[in-house]
This record gives sequence, structure tokens and C-alpha cells, in this order.
Amino acid sequence: MTSTDTDLRPAASAARFIWTDDDARAVSAARVLAMDAVEEAGHGHPGTAVSLAPAAHLIFQRFLRHDPADPAWPGRDRFVLSCGHSSLTLYIQLHLTGYPLTLDDLRNYRKRGSRTPAHPEWGHTPGVETTTGPLGQGIATAVGMAMGARRERGLFDPDAPDGESPFDHRVFVLCSDGDIQEGISSEAGAFAGHQRLGRLVVVHDDNRISIEGSTELAASEDVGARYAAHGWHVQRVELAADGDIDLPALSRALEEATAETTRPSIILMRSIISWPVPGARNNPRSHGSALGAEPVRAAKLLLGADPDTAFDVPAEVYAHTTSAAREAGAAAHRAWDETFAAWASGNPGGHELLRRLRDRRTPAMFADARPEFPSGTPMATRKAFGLALRAAAAQLPELWGGSADLGESNNTTIDPTSSFLPSSSPLPGADPYGRTVHWGIREHFMAAAMNGIALSGLSRPYGGTFLVFSDYMRPAVRLAALMNLPVLYVWTHDSIGLGEDGPTHQPVEQLASLRAIPGLDIVRPADARETAITLWKVLSAPGNPTGFSLSRQDLPVLPDHGDGFHPAADAVRGGYIRYETPAQDSTADPDVIIIATGSEVQIAVAAARALAEEGLRARVVSMPCREWFDAQEPLYRDSVVPPTVRRRITVEAGVGQGWYDLLGLDGRAISVEDFGASASAAELYEHFGITPEAVAEAARDLLRPPSPGSGP
Repeated sequence: MTSTDTDLRPAASAARFIWTDDDARAVSAARVLAMDAVEEAGHGHPGTAVSLAPAAHLIFQRFLRHDPADPAWPGRDRFVLSCGHSSLTLYIQLHLTGYPLTLDDLRNYRKRGSRTPAHPEWGHTPGVETTTGPLGQGIATAVGMAMGARRERGLFDPDAPDGESPFDHRVFVLCSDGDIQEGISSEAGAFAGHQRLGRLVVVHDDNRISIEGSTELAASEDVGARYAAHGWHVQRVELAADGDIDLPALSRALEEATAETTRPSIILMRSIISWPVPGARNNPRSHGSALGAEPVRAAKLLLGADPDTAFDVPAEVYAHTTSAAREAGAAAHRAWDETFAAWASGNPGGHELLRRLRDRRTPAMFADARPEFPSGTPMATRKAFGLALRAAAAQLPELWGGSADLGESNNTTIDPTSSFLPSSSPLPGADPYGRTVHWGIREHFMAAAMNGIALSGLSRPYGGTFLVFSDYMRPAVRLAALMNLPVLYVWTHDSIGLGEDGPTHQPVEQLASLRAIPGLDIVRPADARETAITLWKVLSAPGNPTGFSLSRQDLPVLPDHGDGFHPAADAVRGGYIRYETPAQDSTADPDVIIIATGSEVQIAVAAARALAEEGLRARVVSMPCREWFDAQEPLYRDSVVPPTVRRRITVEAGVGQGWYDLLGLDGRAISVEDFGASASAAELYEHFGITPEAVAEAARDLLRPPSPGSGP
């Protein structure tokens, strides 16, 4: 083992490393199970799972604090398999240490309905801490987990000595060369080093193999120097003399890494993919293909296993791995229970807060804390959101976050005097438990870290940037939707309405693209009042990921009643009647329905009023959230957009894709089907035909009787 640092704690004594025949048999069994599972499935990623078996066994048996009898135990350390393609590395350890994952589950690896999908999925398999697979996401999410652990310690037990609080735990990560190559790992590494997240330990599987061959085809950087430059504690573990992982050296490195609490640690651990399988060692094909019957048979003979059986784990292996892990887990759990009980007894207020957060409840007075905005007052919805966010934060200590260096533009700074920064920072307001996160210009990492923060269930993280830069965040946003995490995205400057910054910054296709993600709610409020109402809905429920699309430009706060206006309270239903031309028979269908979102609702109202002067009755439906509206019962949806009214118009300053199901065959989309331009907002709305006059003319055209002979 070597280190790139000169300021390391003394290496743990080699005498502390104990490796028995039982450990060796357990590792052999894990390697055989990895081969058997992939052979049974006919596909998968056996090479890394085979070579990493010794490291995974060492971590799960000697370093990871966990309790197989209680996978969700709050006092556990977190283990993140960032190289999710090697899911068998995790599944096999969960099985051997006694989690509720059976041998049959391993037989069903990658099969429909099994608890062992191709890549680990949070909420699906006990013991899986986060969904991984897209490379780089795991290590970035793990940084978020370490951030959340520090912030939550500050909420509940800020004065306890380090390592003595029931809220102290470590985050272990096993990552691959592919994780390191993904750009998000650089964003995450720089941030973690800057924050000095000392309870984060990363083991990098440095096998120097990718699908196409040697990693030297694409990379030549010194990974250790890179992480040292980020401020990490860096160690290297070379291969053992026989070509396998050097377990005594890895054990010493893990001892040092877990003793280092003032900065994150990374161990660059050399391995050879598919070791020790004859014919597959160091072969890139073994990364993603079954090894084949003959290499597997040869490997089983080499490992002392019966070559004519599959999924055959000796009873003495279970006696060692399961009993040891369960006994250690139970003892750690009992000790933690005592520490937690003492904390709860001495901190009744903190204990009550913890209960509320675990139950996903808001305080009793939260509903009454929503800010009110008077009608007629011009205000950008980004500004209204910022005011509402600060009002919510006064009630919800679990709400914290920041912006990708756009705090003043996004209005996301809820407390400028409390910055989430390490205690060593000389900056004003620096607080290791601070509330305002300065993410830097790292949108992709910001989104992934919010996932890690949210996974504890004790935080409601948020992050802001311009809507056009949501493209940088998309892979992590998709994973948030897949995991159904209550993260909050604050996306401002949401249309051509941002003006002179031009087409590079004016989002056009982003709303449709984001609405296409299953499980993600997109909220585009029409004014300040709708902004507060919809934010309160989101924060009042456990929820799923939600993105707010907010205007740069000022918008009038529409009246809440009278003169055809309907109350904005129904915004919580996603779509509702906001304005309708008054008529003697209020039950009669309108002549035309105008469906609009965000800054275009005021345009739709102005068009409806112009049509009223011509005796035409228009209904304006504000639809801040398509997902919420689509989830309403059919009777309600039909009352807002009656099937009998086929003349419909949608108005949104983005592409029309995504609205045609509501428009039907006789409707028309008023939209932006090209990139924007550098001009004022008023000029751009005129240029693209998103004006009251254009909307009214579209309605007239729909209502105009067909000319003779114009039919088919």
C-alpha cells in the first residue's frame, strides 16, 4: 500500500488483519455465485462481481456497521455500489450476511419480477441504499448522503462529540473506472473535498478495463493526484503477489480511511477483472458477457467448488458469514439503541421533530403560514417563489438547499447568514450544519446530491438553476423520479420571456421533455398566488420529485373572484377554470376553451375578454401541472374541459408537443416551434405570435363556419 499524502495517520498494525479459512471459503462461494447467476441468466456482468468478492466481503464483515435483521435501521452505515452493473457484488453480500434475499432470488437474477434486477433499485431490494447503474450517479448520490448526514446531525444533535451521536454514520462507496471517467464524479469530488466530508469512504476498483478494452484507450490521468487536488485523503493498494486483491493492505487502508474524519477518503484499489477465472482474467469481454461453461468449470475446480453443481453454498459458509454479520449487527444495534434512548430522553423537542419527519408530516400551523399576494400586483413568479420558500422554511427546518451559483436570480437563498460549509472555512456565515448550499456551477452533481440527501427521509432538499440548464441535470432527475424522491427543482427564466439573453438561454423544448419523465411533476404557475398555493401543496405531502418552472418577467396577480374570475385555490388540482366570460346561463358550454400555463395565462384572459366583446364566450383553464390534472377523476376533468367543446386552444411559450391529447382533432396549439432570439420579451412574444390578439384570432378561426365546399 502506498499513499499520495504526507499527512496520514499511522497505518494500522498488520496484526489487526485476521483472515481465516472461513473467510477464504466465503469469498470463493461469492465468486461461484456470481458466475452461476450470470450463467443462469445468460447475460450480465460477471467479471467485476467475481474480482471484487474479497473486497466486498471485507467491507461487509469488518467495516460496515449494519444489521441484516433491520435493513432500514437509522444507525446503519450506508453502502453505495456506484458501479451498479456489478449488482451481484451487492446482492451476494446481502444474501450471505442474512438479509431477506434468498438463493432463489440469486437464481432469478435479471428476470422479470425478481428482487435481483440488473442494476440495484432502491425500494425494491432490502439493503439497497440507492438506485445505481448510470455510471457516476452512485458516487455523486453518496456525497449527497454524507451532506444530509451532516446537516441532520446539526438538526438533532449538533453538540455531541464526533462519533458519539446516534446520528453519526459513514457512507461507503464502491466505484469503478467508469464512474471516475464520468464528468459528474469530478463535480462531486471537488464539492466533497471542499466540504471536507470526512465520513465518506470511497473504494475505487482500479481494474483498468472498460468494455472496449484497456482504459488507456480513453484515459491517462493520475486519479490519485486528481482527488488529492480536490482535498481528499488518498491511498493506493496495489495487487497482491498472486494477482488478487491485496486484502491486508486494503484492510489497513480502510482502517486509515475510517479514522480520517476531517476529509473524504478514496482508496485506489488495483484488481484484475474476473480474477481468478482461467481464460477470463483481464479480458474486457468478461465485463458484460457470461463467462461460458468451460471457464466457469475451470474456475470452480480452482476454487475448490463442485464443478457439476450450481448455486451450491456450503453450510459452513452461511454459518460464518450470516452468523458473524447478524451478531455484529445486533450488538451494534443494541449499543445504538442505548445511545438513541439517552439522546431522546434529553432532547424531547428534537425527538418530536424526528418523529414528525419520519412520519412525513408538516407542523400544525404550516397551512396558515402560506403568504398571500394581493391582486393586480406585478411580480415575477421566481420572486414569489422565493418569498413563499422563505415563509415555508420558517416552519420546516428540514427544507434546505441552494442554487448552482444563481441564488439571486433563482431567489433560492432562504438564509444568507447560514452557509453549508465546513468549520474550517473562514467565510462569513460558514456553518457545517448550515442551511444554504452553494452548489457552485455543478447542476448535474446538484441533482444527484439532492437524491442522496432525500434518501434519508429526513430532509426536503431543493436546488435551483435556469430552466434551460435542466438539461445538465436530467440523468439524476430521471433517477429521482424512478425512486419517487421528494426533491424540489427550482427552474427559473422559463421561456422566451427571459428576453435578451437569446436562444442559448431561452428554453423551448425543456417543458415537454421534462413532462415526458414518468413520476416527475412539472408546475408552471400563472402568478404569485398560484405559486404559493402549488408550493404549499408540494411541501404538505411526502410527494415525488417536482420541478417549478418560473418566470423572469413580472406577471400580474390575477383577481381571485368577480368579473368572471374563479378562485385560484383549485390550482392544487393541476388544472381548473380560472376565468370564464360571464353568461346568463352559467351551465351552458363555452364556445371555446383556452388552456394556458404560466406567463401565458394572462394572455389567455386578455384574449377571452376581447372575444367577449364580440359575443363569444371563452373559458380560460389555467393548467399549472398536467400531471396533477391527469390524476384527477374523469368527472372533474370533464367539468373543466368538457368533451362536448371541441374547439380548444393551448397557449404556452414552448413547443406544442404534449398538448395534442387535450386539443383533439379540432384544436390548435399556440406555441414556439423554433429557438428564440436575442430581443426583448415583448418583441419575442409578438414575433412568435403569443399575444392576446393572436389567441383571439385563433379562436375566431376555429369558430368560423367552414366555407362552402371546404369539407373532405
